Amino acid sequence: MKIIKLDAIDSTNSFLKDLSRNSTLENFTTVVSKYQTKGRGQQGDYWISADGKNLTFSTFVSFVSLELHQHKYLNFAISIAILEVLKHLGVVNLKIKWPNDILAGNDKISGILIENSIKNKKIQSSVIGIGINVNQLAFPIFNRNATSLKKCLQKDFDLKELLNIFLKKIQIKVNLLNIGDFDALQEQYLNYLYKINVPTTFKDKENVLFMGIIIGISNNGKLRIRLENDSIKEFGIKEVSFA
Repeated sequence: MKIIKLDAIDSTNSFLKDLSRNSTLENFTTVVSKYQTKGRGQQGDYWISADGKNLTFSTFVSFVSLELHQHKYLNFAISIAILEVLKHLGVVNLKIKWPNDILAGNDKISGILIENSIKNKKIQSSVIGIGINVNQLAFPIFNRNATSLKKCLQKDFDLKELLNIFLKKIQIKVNLLNIGDFDALQEQYLNYLYKINVPTTFKDKENVLFMGIIIGISNNGKLRIRLENDSIKEFGIKEVSFA
């Protein structure tokens, strides 16, 4: 596994995507930076991180045979990998906020951005960007409540050691994709899905409030919500949020 270490970069995902277009990469080649000036999140959001305090890295993964319609299982695998490491370290009350934010209690501790390279309806490779709040204590410009390993566990962590732990777990979960163990991944993901089977107030993209219950994830990766009239509606990213 090759690890490229940078002091600062606009985005580790952008750097690694450019690298993959111009060279042949070893599987699980990883770019880690002490600071990102334009760290990216889902649908144009930004990941904001203090210089040298947290883990911000991207990993290149190629697949044996992963169909495009199976993309949700890749999301499941990476989310579970991050959550399981955090749990092993001692963080409690961990949940996955669909599609792939990791929460400790109600506070965000990690975010994931997956960008796929597709050919002939198969995912040939992915650049997986991950941000994990580690030693940062204050989050004054986050757009939601945030926490970190240090806030949760009251101690500092070695970023180099943590990176290796996360990468090993990611490899284990990606192997489940390669052997086709999708049922295990789905069961694990749903077990940690935030607000599943709990009556909740949501807001749609027109800012209209409605009540519903999350019941699962559709075959194409959308959030399935049972409405008050007992009908089931599916929502894509940015089409629904918690009120």
